Amino acid sequence: MRLRPLALLIAVALAAPVAAAPKTNERGLELANFDKATPACTDFYAYANGRWLRNNPVPAAYSSWGTFTELEKRNSDRLKAIAIEAAARVDAPAGSPEALVGAFYAAAIDEATIEKRGLAQIEADLAAIEAIETTKDVVAHVVAMHRAADPVLFSLGVRQDLKDNTRVIAYATQGGLGLPNRDFYLRDDEASKQQLAQYREHVAKMLVLSGVAAKQAAADAEAILALEARLAKVFLPREEMRDPNKSYNVVPVAQADAATPNFSWSDYFAALGVEGMEDFSLSHPAFFAEMDEALADTPVATWQAYLRWNLLRDAAPYLGKAFVQENFRFYGQVLRGQKELKPRAERAIDQMNGVLGEPLGRLFVARHFPPEAKARMMVMIEDLKVALRARLEKLDWMGDDTRRQALEKWASFTPKIGYPDRWRDFSGVELARDDFAGNVRRLAAFEQAYDLAKIGQPIDRSEWGMPPQQVNAYYNPVWNEIVFPAGILQPPFFDMAADDALNYGAIGGVIGHELMHGFDDAGSRFDSQGRLRMWWTADDRKAFDGRAQRLVDQAGEFVAIGDMRLNGRVSLGENIADLGGLKVAYDALQARLAKDPQEEIDGFTAEQRFYLGWAQVWRRNWTDAALKLQVNTGPHAPGKFRVNGPLSNLPTFKAAFGCKDGDPMVRPQATRVAIW
Repeated sequence: MRLRPLALLIAVALAAPVAAAPKTNERGLELANFDKATPACTDFYAYANGRWLRNNPVPAAYSSWGTFTELEKRNSDRLKAIAIEAAARVDAPAGSPEALVGAFYAAAIDEATIEKRGLAQIEADLAAIEAIETTKDVVAHVVAMHRAADPVLFSLGVRQDLKDNTRVIAYATQGGLGLPNRDFYLRDDEASKQQLAQYREHVAKMLVLSGVAAKQAAADAEAILALEARLAKVFLPREEMRDPNKSYNVVPVAQADAATPNFSWSDYFAALGVEGMEDFSLSHPAFFAEMDEALADTPVATWQAYLRWNLLRDAAPYLGKAFVQENFRFYGQVLRGQKELKPRAERAIDQMNGVLGEPLGRLFVARHFPPEAKARMMVMIEDLKVALRARLEKLDWMGDDTRRQALEKWASFTPKIGYPDRWRDFSGVELARDDFAGNVRRLAAFEQAYDLAKIGQPIDRSEWGMPPQQVNAYYNPVWNEIVFPAGILQPPFFDMAADDALNYGAIGGVIGHELMHGFDDAGSRFDSQGRLRMWWTADDRKAFDGRAQRLVDQAGEFVAIGDMRLNGRVSLGENIADLGGLKVAYDALQARLAKDPQEEIDGFTAEQRFYLGWAQVWRRNWTDAALKLQVNTGPHAPGKFRVNGPLSNLPTFKAAFGCKDGDPMVRPQATRVAIW
């Protein structure tokens, strides 16, 4: 769906009144969550959240619990009520959101039918794998799985050409691993070896569940891990993935065919129904070279085992209880430290968010996202944009040539708020109320066909990359847009009844964070038109990289758990966005307070409530396994660092709480970081 013209959106928003600041703390901060025994200038994260952290252990069915998961659970309960109501309707128009949601939910919670079907949904695939005899058969089956929207061995994506904003192209990228990233295969410490052994055991158990004899399953699992480890060795490391140039390698299809003589890209795209495509991005050449060699020299029996395992791994959440439990045992309990599986109804909502997100979200926003919220968000976004421009105009380390292009990029930022203005048409999808796995497959195929049809077509900038009910936000560098789904625009992130200071510290900090992604280590490589192009002068980029390195060093000082420290290079983009976003949000609040002053509330000044608003949204408890997984795989730092890290660099925080030089929350001037 298309957004209304940007100018109209802004005009509507600027005309909307800003809610008057409340005189009490009925909404927003809960004073019972504070730990007043910890001084704010010693550990602000603990000061703002300490009692909450002690009183809210991670529930058994979760791997972490915090503000995000609390809101996700609240939204999930709302979505479940919507799904139950939709499932009760038998007269909803075919293809309507109610019909789709109702059919999917009815099938997803029908455990008796799921158990009765057993492996019926994948029996044909298992038989096809069993019939493989040659390397050509292996390749044909890989292609067949991709055609069925079950990507195996590598991944395929469709999006705008990073260097040409007039066209959409395909991106073939490294993939094929059953563990979260390459490091899980390559580390040789005892804990990592033990986790690999647990993974090997899990693979074997899944194969046994599908009918493979135990002794053969153990041998197959060993061979599968060896193949995955081989592929992992040529994966681009996480640090290098920060540079989008290293995942961009557009070549003619014929050249790609020559690069992988055992895998024909011409035949592959023809099988997917893509016609007339001249080139695409063979994004990670080293990976595909190794993949091609593996196709030639790996025994067919190993490939059969590998393909069988991938089929089972992808299908497990939609099969019978034995597969669901074994899948959870490894990916939930071992990797994330969850103690219990979520109830089936809650899992059904999670699954629907992934494959039927927009129709479900359409029903969600109709009930839970008022138009006034969209208008209020536009006011805040414009306040932050003005504040960001002022910062760009006065940066002392940036030259005029780079500044001119930075301001051009600033001027082209586009916001999307709440939900799309034009909903996608799902009328071609037919879902059955008694075929859960089949529904998932049909939706995956529908989504793949939708994406593949974009190749060679005009770019539709009205599209969203998240469903509207998701508790998240994002920055899209190729469209230079900041997007805030309705799911996150609820308390405590955004509260229509709360004071400005709290909102500017919470959702305002998030808005600033997404804006600053346009100028982080990766986003800054894209120009105002969303093209991957170095628009900086060499001297200015050197100055930026030097300042960013100091932030890398700061993150590397932070111990997350045990002896595990943050990888400051991997988390750099998020840390730049946190630090710069808070500065921009604080400046925007000061401009707002100049127009509409705010009195103290419960003894806290507006400036103090701003920083408390930021601190409360990042509170989170983790299982040990989940925290280790986050540090090993994710770009986001744990909440304690996202609070104490940026705040310790900010003189405005020091002033707000009367901190003194030498306090733990005040970094010495020599190590303080200021980028934007």
